[in-house]
Amino acid sequence: MSLAGKLSIEIGVRATAAKWFNLFSTQLHHVQNLTDRVHKTKLHHGEDWHHSESIKHWTYVIDGKVTTCHESIESIDEENKRVTFKIYGEEIDHQFNLLKVILHVVDKEHGGAVVKWVVEYERVAEEVHPPYGYIEYLHKCTVDIDAHLLKA
Repeated sequence: MSLAGKLSIEIGVRATAAKWFNLFSTQLHHVQNLTDRVHKTKLHHGEDWHHSESIKHWTYVIDGKVTTCHESIESIDEENKRVTFKIYGEEIDHQFNLLKVILHVVDKEHGGAVVKWVVEYERVAEEVHPPYGYIEYLHKCTVDIDAHLLKA
């Protein structure tokens, strides 16, 4: 059985792809104010939240357990409205050699957008479960954030 894999979910939202992409590519620090699922985040290293060398520290709940991690932006693709985040840190590193979260947003023809989340992973051992909890977490965060983006 392979230790590497991808999980994904597509969610229809009412806010535009531009609003979603702008939030995650230029206003990431606001996410903690838009969903109760993020308990706290802070800039751990660097001066800019969106620079590839900056590191953020996040606290959130996955599978009913408070989890902390470090995150950095691996890439921002403005043309395709895609942002790739690298997730790591002590709690993550015990389970995964690789954990990436990719946001890709596409406008729908008659308004709104489709938010696609992809979680790429490589487990450290067969006993470690794939990160299904992240898909549930991202789905719930998407619903919360969409409600706020509609007000903006």
